[in-house]
Amino acid sequence: MELSVKQCKWQRIRCQKLFAGSSIGCIFFSQLCFPSTASSLPSLQRQEAAFSMAMDVATDGETEAIEEFFEDVTDDSASSDTLNQEFAPPTSVSELSDVQPTDWAYQALRSLMERYGILSGYSDGKFRGNRPLSRYEFAAALAATLDKVDSLIVNAIGEQYIQEDLVTLRRLQRDYRSALDQLQQRIASTENRVTQLEANEFSTTTKLQGQVILALTEGSNSGASIITRERLNLLTSFNGQDILLTQLEAGNNGLDTIGQAQEKNVNLLGTSGLIANGGGLDYIEADSSLRLRRLYYTFRPVSDLAVTVGAKISPRDFIDRNTYANNEAVDFSSSFFLNNPLIVQNQMDRNGGAGAVLSWNPGSGPFTFRSLYVAADANNPNSSTDGGLFGDRYQTSVELEYAARDRFALRLQYTNAAINNTDINAFGVNAEYALNRYIGVFSRVGFGNYQGFNTAINQDLDLHSFSWAVGLGLRNLFIPGTTAGIAVGQPFVTNKLGNANQVNFETFYNLELNDNLSISPILSVVTNADNSTSNSTIWQGTLRTVIVF
Repeated sequence: MELSVKQCKWQRIRCQKLFAGSSIGCIFFSQLCFPSTASSLPSLQRQEAAFSMAMDVATDGETEAIEEFFEDVTDDSASSDTLNQEFAPPTSVSELSDVQPTDWAYQALRSLMERYGILSGYSDGKFRGNRPLSRYEFAAALAATLDKVDSLIVNAIGEQYIQEDLVTLRRLQRDYRSALDQLQQRIASTENRVTQLEANEFSTTTKLQGQVILALTEGSNSGASIITRERLNLLTSFNGQDILLTQLEAGNNGLDTIGQAQEKNVNLLGTSGLIANGGGLDYIEADSSLRLRRLYYTFRPVSDLAVTVGAKISPRDFIDRNTYANNEAVDFSSSFFLNNPLIVQNQMDRNGGAGAVLSWNPGSGPFTFRSLYVAADANNPNSSTDGGLFGDRYQTSVELEYAARDRFALRLQYTNAAINNTDINAFGVNAEYALNRYIGVFSRVGFGNYQGFNTAINQDLDLHSFSWAVGLGLRNLFIPGTTAGIAVGQPFVTNKLGNANQVNFETFYNLELNDNLSISPILSVVTNADNSTSNSTIWQGTLRTVIVF
């Protein structure tokens, strides 16, 4: 049977369509699974050539669709090129670690690689053929497929390319245009937010943190008072492995009932006591003028060693820490329960001093060794034995910590100090144990020896003192996210300082209202304040409000 010229041409086109359609299908399948790097992405000139060939075989009604398609391909080629750079093409299917010759799709993947060179895997050398495909990934794969089709049009198929297949792909692209638009909108929104944050950030290297403590307190035999303390922390890092801490502090110089009783005569065991820290709210007596409270720099010469140097170092930041009693804004407010008064010397810690700290954690194991030296009057040398970096007043301490799986920790401590012409040597033990996720117990014990004529109280001291505290920490008590605790102890037990031994008791319940605000009702009881029977039992209630930003 003879065929007309038109029929011959249509028969030829039908054969070519079968070949082109199968090629496009193989390409689209591979791009769905793995966006290829496609080393031969179409340039602008090659797209123009493909456009001309498609128009040659197009009918009058199809030219508009082809023109619209090629405009979109040109716009999307740059974005698909960026996406494809994240993946590395294998040279053979055998390089894909999760594809075996026994897999049912092995021959199909091998055919795609050998015939078209378009099969690609992820950067970890895997195919991930069973991985679910999201709409965003499908849209991205479709855009990459269109780029590959253009390349094949120019290099392989040429005049045999059938523009109806372009129309089919164009329809798919249009169906998934909403997903591409949503992705682009999300990227644009993220870029705008990043730009806004960069424009309004405090510093590229420094973070600003703030804390305000506002406490309403009232006790037996005294009226109500309000205590405030505000702190600003500037945390600066230059390489991500170091930190420069600059802390500014101010307050209203407020005083509580316990502190007032301890300072009635000689302040031996007050919050700012001359001999030791005997309790009272830790945030009292913050000066109303802005002052530099902390200034030190910590860096790591090696991964398991941290070195700190500074002009304003507080020993409590580095030694005698405890999970359940260590933060006056979160747990106990009494300064006595926050630190062992024999190990962390009050006159060193309260104002800080110049010095250095080493913290060594070999191999990131359970043992940590810490040592520090702090001089309170390093900025004011008066003589070779008074003031200066190595004169009176100074403290040097060492601590060996063993921590096991966040449930048990034991710290052995030693402190040597010279304060107001008194030589101090003290040993301490700090232990904690988590019974479960919600309940833990802790204890601090100290033994100290004080020798010499103390120039602050004009008294010759020969003291063998003892300090102890035990407590219970509770989490999620009644309300999720809450912290509670109860503790009892004696800050300075001796028979040669005062005529009695002070006893401290405290319980609190901390409720976080949100990430920036918490409130805590606190009950404190002190008997024989300042080791004196002249001070009757003091009952003190406090409502602590903490704001962080």
